[in-house]
Order: sequence, then C-alpha cells, then structure tokens
Amino acid sequence: MSEFVVTREGLDRLQAELERLTTVERRSIADRLSHAAAAESNRAENADYSDAREQQALLERRIARLQQWLGNARVVEPRLGNGRVDVGERVHVQDLTSGDRLELELVGAPESDPNAGRISVVSPVGKAIVGLQRGQVVEVETPLGGRRFKVLEVEPPERAA
Repeated sequence: MSEFVVTREGLDRLQAELERLTTVERRSIADRLSHAAAAESNRAENADYSDAREQQALLERRIARLQQWLGNARVVEPRLGNGRVDVGERVHVQDLTSGDRLELELVGAPESDPNAGRISVVSPVGKAIVGLQRGQVVEVETPLGGRRFKVLEVEPPERAA
C-alpha cells in the first residue's frame, strides 16, 4: 500500500477514532451479540443477532482501514508564510461558476470530511488548488461539471490549544 499524507491534527483524530472503536465500540457490540444470542436459541432467525453481526463486520472493516492508514501515514506540515495553498492550511475560495464562497481545509485522503470543510488533496478541487496563491483562478472538472475557483485567502491551520 502506498503512503498517505495526513496532517498532525488528522493523525490525532484518526488515532482517537481507532482507540474508541477498539475499546468502547467493540465492547458494545460484544454485549449486543451476547444479549441477542441469549434471547433466542435459533440465531439464524434472530434479527437482533444478525444486525449485531453486521454491525460487527462494519466495525472491524473500519478498524482495519484505520490501522492500514495509520501504518502508512506520513505527517505533513504546511509551509507557513510561503503564500501558497499547502496541505493543512485553510483556504477561502470563490466558486466563480455559482458565486458561492467556500472555506476549505486541505487534508490527506484518510481525514477528509467534506461536511466539515476538510477536502482531500487528491480530490479534484484539492489537486487543483494546492500550490496556488491568492488571486489565482483555476478550472476544475467536478462531479457537478466544470467549475472555476478563485483563491481569496490562504491562512495557517488552527492549532488545538
């Protein structure tokens, strides 16, 4: 597997999630399985047991994926003060197609969360804006069609206190 870039904050979030999943969530599903198995003798017809097994499989897949990412993670720090968009920095852009203004944080793929404004540097928009400076415009092909983005501002990442 290839190396993944990740911010320091992203690494911390992923490690915390892995810890929570391997302790709290595994224990919770084990309890559910135990209770469901005790409630009915025929597990094949026990909907609660089947659901708990499905949830366990999803949990174990997420744990395996996190372990894989963390094992191949390379922490990157933004090059502050260079005026260019780097991984870990927040960038304010204007979608010139729609007129919308967006605030995005560029992060590694494992830590991306578009709903929280964190986009991956390997996403179409992320790839297009990395390295740009304030005032530059770029055209990007997105799932919604062609878009034009203008970089309005680049700011350093917020550090946890």
